[in-house]
Amino acid sequence: MKPSAPLAEQLRPKTLGEVIGQQHLLGEGMPLRIAFESGQPHSCILWGPPGTGKTTIARLMASAFDAQFITISAVLGGVKDIREAVEQAQVWQGQGRRTIVFVDEVHRFNKSQQDAFLPHVESGLFTFIGATTENPSFEVNSALLSRAVVYVLQPLSEADLQQIIERAQAIQAVALIDKDAAERLIAYADGDARRLLNTLETLAVAASREKLDRISDAWLLRVLGERMRRYDKGGEQFYDTISALHKSVRGSDPDAALYWLVRMLDGGAEPRYMARRLVRMASEDIGLADPRALRLALDAAEVYERLGSPEGELALAHCVIYLAMAPKSNAVYKAYNEARALVRKDGTRPVPLHLRNAPTRLMKDLAYGRDYRYAHDEEGGVAAGENYLPEGMAPPGFYRPVERGLEIRIGERLRELRQLNAGKR
Repeated sequence: MKPSAPLAEQLRPKTLGEVIGQQHLLGEGMPLRIAFESGQPHSCILWGPPGTGKTTIARLMASAFDAQFITISAVLGGVKDIREAVEQAQVWQGQGRRTIVFVDEVHRFNKSQQDAFLPHVESGLFTFIGATTENPSFEVNSALLSRAVVYVLQPLSEADLQQIIERAQAIQAVALIDKDAAERLIAYADGDARRLLNTLETLAVAASREKLDRISDAWLLRVLGERMRRYDKGGEQFYDTISALHKSVRGSDPDAALYWLVRMLDGGAEPRYMARRLVRMASEDIGLADPRALRLALDAAEVYERLGSPEGELALAHCVIYLAMAPKSNAVYKAYNEARALVRKDGTRPVPLHLRNAPTRLMKDLAYGRDYRYAHDEEGGVAAGENYLPEGMAPPGFYRPVERGLEIRIGERLRELRQLNAGKR
């Protein structure tokens, strides 16, 4: 590798064993590892955030199968590029060689462009690999999606990113980095290896210019500027601030909630992360007291995806004020945690026979589904007195509605149902 090559190329894995992260796909016995070891390539979609190794995995797949590798960028390319790839694959096929066509950001291609791959995938002319940061269920044509296995890549962990720093230092591509500076870099990268590598290159140039042999946290902040200084995702201030936001929403203070939201956005927090937190708040602290809150939080996340910054951030502000003003209930949150705790410590209780499905004659002969009461045929649509828990299990009473918002009505209905059931037992 030439010294002038970008750091990402210098560190790009040449074997599966060198890949950092994605062990849920590439570890021993995992789906992609099995695919690599099969010796038979198959079309697939690699779905994951930026900097998680989609291109690297595609290149390794071509190497593993001794296939020619063609890259098409859906941002820059078009039908002409697809046509040229087809022609080249036909030439290689005539020479008895396999071809893998890798389409980066495949979601950027329109329907007709995606359709152009179908006949060639079906004929086996080439293996198609698409990379996307967007949900392929919505962004990739169903016909193409049905012919490809979807592999979901995850953001790199802090330990993964630390390994990348260590590898860069091992080839002396960057000076030694103090522990607190490395932690800040890892937080700034936010699971994105490409962002980390690009930042390391910037630091390497700056450190060389100043003849530094060690990178301190203070120097790192000075070189990377205001955004890096204020965005402290890995530090205590970040978590203190998100805690303040969550508690302001829970405490029904819209001004404070909006203040902390804007503080985090202004400090460089990733708006998508903020959207995920708002969805969590809607589930944890509002729940069924106002079911519209969860839908509104999901809508706000979608609006941000469509508009980006800064326009999409207004939808997050819209959401956070609504959440702060909504009636609060953590009844579902508590019920879920209690159910999880019980299932973890309890044995695997069999499903009662009357609740089992009976699609075959043998199952019917074994009394599967026998005596099951179809609630829609019962008075009021309720099979009063029916048991839906495992035999011998006492009603756990996980869900306890609060007397706020819609849960007032839900609580009334739950008490009515319990009285009906008690009268039939």
